[in-house]
Amino acid sequence: MPMYKVRPLHKAGADLLADHLPVCMYRLPNLHRCPASAESPPPQEEADPSLQALESRQEEILKRLYELKSAVDGLSKMIQTPDADFDVTNVIRTDECSLTANGADLDLMLGKDYGALKDIVINANPSLPPLSLLVLHSLLCEHYKILSAVHTHSSVRSVPENLLKCFGEQTKKQPRHEYQLGFTLIWKDVPKPQMKFSIQTMCPIEGEGNIARFLFSLFGQKYNAVTSTLIDSWVDTAIFQLKGGSSKEKGAVLRSMNAALGKTSWLVGNELTVADVVAWCALQQTGSANAAPANVQKWMKSCENLAPFSSVMKLLK
Repeated sequence: MPMYKVRPLHKAGADLLADHLPVCMYRLPNLHRCPASAESPPPQEEADPSLQALESRQEEILKRLYELKSAVDGLSKMIQTPDADFDVTNVIRTDECSLTANGADLDLMLGKDYGALKDIVINANPSLPPLSLLVLHSLLCEHYKILSAVHTHSSVRSVPENLLKCFGEQTKKQPRHEYQLGFTLIWKDVPKPQMKFSIQTMCPIEGEGNIARFLFSLFGQKYNAVTSTLIDSWVDTAIFQLKGGSSKEKGAVLRSMNAALGKTSWLVGNELTVADVVAWCALQQTGSANAAPANVQKWMKSCENLAPFSSVMKLLK
């Protein structure tokens, strides 16, 4: 017999449970809602003329600081790289290049750095001048405002006069920050061309073909996967077979080029690509231009009718 009996609650209704269970201990007013009697904010007062003058002066100072930062940034990039020990007497700067409306957005492709000029620094051996990079420099000058410079590294005893003036002569100077891109060529004793875009953060890009691909990408042209693969294939063929291959390999490349140029005006499609630039320069440097087939000869004349190619031909004389 149980000592006591407890009434079961699981059978009780909801009203019974509500009577026994507390809702809350005490109530407080809701502070998240604004009271109805809240006043509207006071109207803004007119700006003090002295404060406006102070803000204008501050903006002018900041603008001058950005210009100073641009100049210091250019100097620091040269000082913090091993290429700084060049002979200053051989420095040649060129005139600015015309800027056209069809240039791509460099800030979008290279990153935005307000107040600092984007610099491309290339080391190249004067005994094997990278002609394709000189052609691409001229093409870039048609799209962007470029500050160009030629330096001589201490590892090189002498550089031909035509290579020292490969970018032309300077006619007038402008502040560094007014240019869109800096293009510096350093004649140095290196086995293959080297390029740095961000001196302090990136490893150098080596090889004329790889640098040419980077420079041509600054035009902002987009290709599908098939076209991009064909362009890369022709660039590698020009570098490794036309320039560095045997006479048998060069003959095979010329026959392939002749077949391709029989179908299209340029090596890949109906417009100039980096493949045409690199291949044309390889033919000029190896002396294979005179033995080229008919379609290749016609294509070479089309290239030479363009000003960037004809200007580079003067360096070969």
